Amino acid sequence: MSGPDFDALFRAAGVTGWLHAADIDSGRHVGHRSDEPVPTASMFKVPLLVALCRQADAGLLDLSERVTVTAGDRVPGPTGISVMLDDVTISLRDLAYLMITVSDNTSADLLLHRVGFDAVNAVPAEFGLDGTRVTQSGRELLDSMSVDAGHAWPFVDPEDIARLRVLDPARTNRSTPRELARLFGMIWRDEAASAESCAWMRGVFNMQVWPHRLASGFPYDDVAVSGKTGTLPTLRAESGVVEYPDGRRYAVAVVTRSFSTALNQPRADAVIGTAARMAVDHLRK
Repeated sequence: MSGPDFDALFRAAGVTGWLHAADIDSGRHVGHRSDEPVPTASMFKVPLLVALCRQADAGLLDLSERVTVTAGDRVPGPTGISVMLDDVTISLRDLAYLMITVSDNTSADLLLHRVGFDAVNAVPAEFGLDGTRVTQSGRELLDSMSVDAGHAWPFVDPEDIARLRVLDPARTNRSTPRELARLFGMIWRDEAASAESCAWMRGVFNMQVWPHRLASGFPYDDVAVSGKTGTLPTLRAESGVVEYPDGRRYAVAVVTRSFSTALNQPRADAVIGTAARMAVDHLRK
């Protein structure tokens, strides 16, 4: 059976694309440039969440512990604590909720500081995900763009974008579509942390608020879509899991780079859902 023509699909949407999809239980899979390194953007928050849960499982931290976030802790971003004006006292667990559901950068950096880069990178190392690495915090990632472009957001000039280190997987947080899908598969099979922690992570990923990428390919009340988006100039991505009412479930990761540098590109967002649907339909045959 021939696979879907992902290359034509991505070209028609004005993007270059990378994809991997796998049946979580049978291991059957389909991909397009699955093993090429890609920047993870905000998807670095997925191994961070796993590392946080593993430390909680080991008794190294208490997710109910409360911390106070001040103005000096805030990292630029359009959502969550990043745009609040007053000090916030919140638990580590709820920081993690905000980090995933609305991709709050401040929450992510506070948790990264607490967990540590070594612990986060121990997750892919232990699981054999050799292409996955977290080297930058959210603040470092955002600051590097301003330094590289020579000015603050927005970044739409092609020459500015060509200088951005965050778009070079050799110099930023990185993974591959196959490894992103594998990590989600491990969370759904209770292999990434304790069964209790994995169940909680699945619930948080299912509460992500963005419907315009992966979820757009599965607009059905009885199909559950859980995931984490990632966004950078010209880069749009999402990895996650699609669950059907017959019990079959699929880990999917899609990453795109658009030919245009425009900020608003609905076709580039929508093709993530379309490509994921094509991949899952292929696996369900």
